[in-house]
Amino acid sequence: MIAMEDTANKLLEAMPLSTIDAARLVLETTEMLAPRTAGLDRTELMKLLRHIISLGVEEMGKEENTVSFEEAGWSSIEQRAGRRPTTRRDLRHFMRRFLRKEGVGQRPLRAMTTSECKKLLQETCGSSLCVLRKGRMILHSIFEYGIRQEWCDTNPVTRIQPPAVEERTITPLTLDEVKRLEETAQKPQHRAMRFSLKLMLYCGVRPTEVSRMVPERDIDWKQRELIIRPQTSKTGGGRVIPMRKAARIAEQDRVIPSNWRRRWQRLRQDAGFTEWQADACRHTFASYHARHFHNLPALQLEMGHTGPSLLQSRYVTGFLYNNADVFWK
Repeated sequence: MIAMEDTANKLLEAMPLSTIDAARLVLETTEMLAPRTAGLDRTELMKLLRHIISLGVEEMGKEENTVSFEEAGWSSIEQRAGRRPTTRRDLRHFMRRFLRKEGVGQRPLRAMTTSECKKLLQETCGSSLCVLRKGRMILHSIFEYGIRQEWCDTNPVTRIQPPAVEERTITPLTLDEVKRLEETAQKPQHRAMRFSLKLMLYCGVRPTEVSRMVPERDIDWKQRELIIRPQTSKTGGGRVIPMRKAARIAEQDRVIPSNWRRRWQRLRQDAGFTEWQADACRHTFASYHARHFHNLPALQLEMGHTGPSLLQSRYVTGFLYNNADVFWK
């Protein structure tokens, strides 16, 4: 015991601290730990103080092993080089939004709190719930990447409640509107879009997915199945869809033309649509499918949904009646 005290005294003499300074630090620490230190004897108190010092040293090491929010954000985007150009564009766009807030870029990633992240989203994403949801998702991904790199230990965005999605019932295209689209696609200037229209109406394929497809690779004509591969899918998940009426198209029309978006817009305009709801053909497919086949599990797989709730809230309608039979037959 005497030897240990001599060693302690020699260490104190070598440090720029006096015995009074050391005693004051111990006293201040003990006061901050009250009432946890109440009733402890000397041995127990020393054990507790050593534990506190050990934790402090560990936390200091963690603070040093971090990077700025700006560095973490751009690094996480670089690691997603294999994602689609549109995805990377969105990531860069939101990162620039975040960095517009003064002081955020230089903040240590490990030091950022939930309230700080919440304020960042509110001030950079505006009042749009859609933008806010996307911004939260991207901010969340930056911290998840930081955890994997050991730049932080927790993800403060996890505690931020995402904006609720207000589900609304989808109104499908009427049979007359479907007929107008198909008749317009028969015209010579739109015939190259005939196959694409069939895939959207009768397979529920999203427009962006159709534009990325390669018929020779993504269609099994023998099995009459359409294969939406992860690199083609909007959500990154693959699915297999029966071709149904799309399989009847003539072989010379089985093409996905270039300038697809412009062609699709012109087809709608020539069919008399001055306004167009996003994914209207996909919604039409789901609505008539649910009414005609009465098989939500199959529809869920064909749509690529993770659960049936979206189908039940959006596409289960009671007014289609015989129209669904006409649509499919």
